[in-house]
Amino acid sequence: MDDATAAAALDAAWECGIRWFDTAPHYGLGHSERRTGALLRGRPREEATLSTKVGRLLVPQDPAGRTDDESFAVPATHRRVWDFTRDGVLRSVEESLERMGVDRVDVLFLHDAEDRFEQAVDEGYPALAELRAAGAVGAVGAGMHDPAKLTRLVTETDVDVVMLSGRYTLLDQSALDELLPACTARGVSVLAASVFNSGLLAAHPPADGATFDYAPAAARELRRARRIAEICEAHGVTLPAAAMAFPLRHPAVAGVVVGMRSADEVRADVAAFSTVIPERLWDDLRDEGHLDERAHPDVTGRARPAR
Repeated sequence: MDDATAAAALDAAWECGIRWFDTAPHYGLGHSERRTGALLRGRPREEATLSTKVGRLLVPQDPAGRTDDESFAVPATHRRVWDFTRDGVLRSVEESLERMGVDRVDVLFLHDAEDRFEQAVDEGYPALAELRAAGAVGAVGAGMHDPAKLTRLVTETDVDVVMLSGRYTLLDQSALDELLPACTARGVSVLAASVFNSGLLAAHPPADGATFDYAPAAARELRRARRIAEICEAHGVTLPAAAMAFPLRHPAVAGVVVGMRSADEVRADVAAFSTVIPERLWDDLRDEGHLDERAHPDVTGRARPAR
């Protein structure tokens, strides 16, 4: 998207009351961080929670007319280099602060460390803990889609928060096996990301060609999503509204992370998030086997901050 569209989306988010903004060097080869920093300029910094990530350094290169090869439609002005070492983490944070034009971030995540997990735990996490102890960041954790590896991180380190992608949703509740109980036991907050499973739960009803975990949804997944949408509709609720509300019913989940590409999408998501969900909807979804029996039945209040 162009800068004007991105700025309008971020402005709409602020106007609608959103105050946590999550970004990363990976997103658009730094474009996301620069745009997020631009949003915060001229606004009260103390009102916003800003999170970014480490694990990929951006190394300048000649784009030679090429665009980025990782699904971002931006010139290939940089290449990504994986680095979870202490020096790599500190360099990444310094460069992120410069791109965003801020003097601190509130939350710092190890990013997509599944295939480099041992280095991320042995070298990356201590660097995050060092930054936290120095007051350079407020809270530390990791963002991944693998609940088993996040469980190891929660049990073996002193992280504050984890961002789980796509594994505690209306379609995938595998985080209930180990991760959510571990987070509850250790007082670690969970941010549920990819609550729409990359698109399948983002429209009511789900459309042909919708994606599930970043690939075209299989027929079985599409049928199940459409059946969940029918149950939601019977209770006067849209599928996206239920998808955002569901994770927050678990006591470990502090918030949901939703990608929004335009001002209209921001307003639609905020309206859906504000929907009052009848308790009977969850009962009906559970009775038909769409919700795990271990899913927490009720929580008062929508969210709480990471510790």
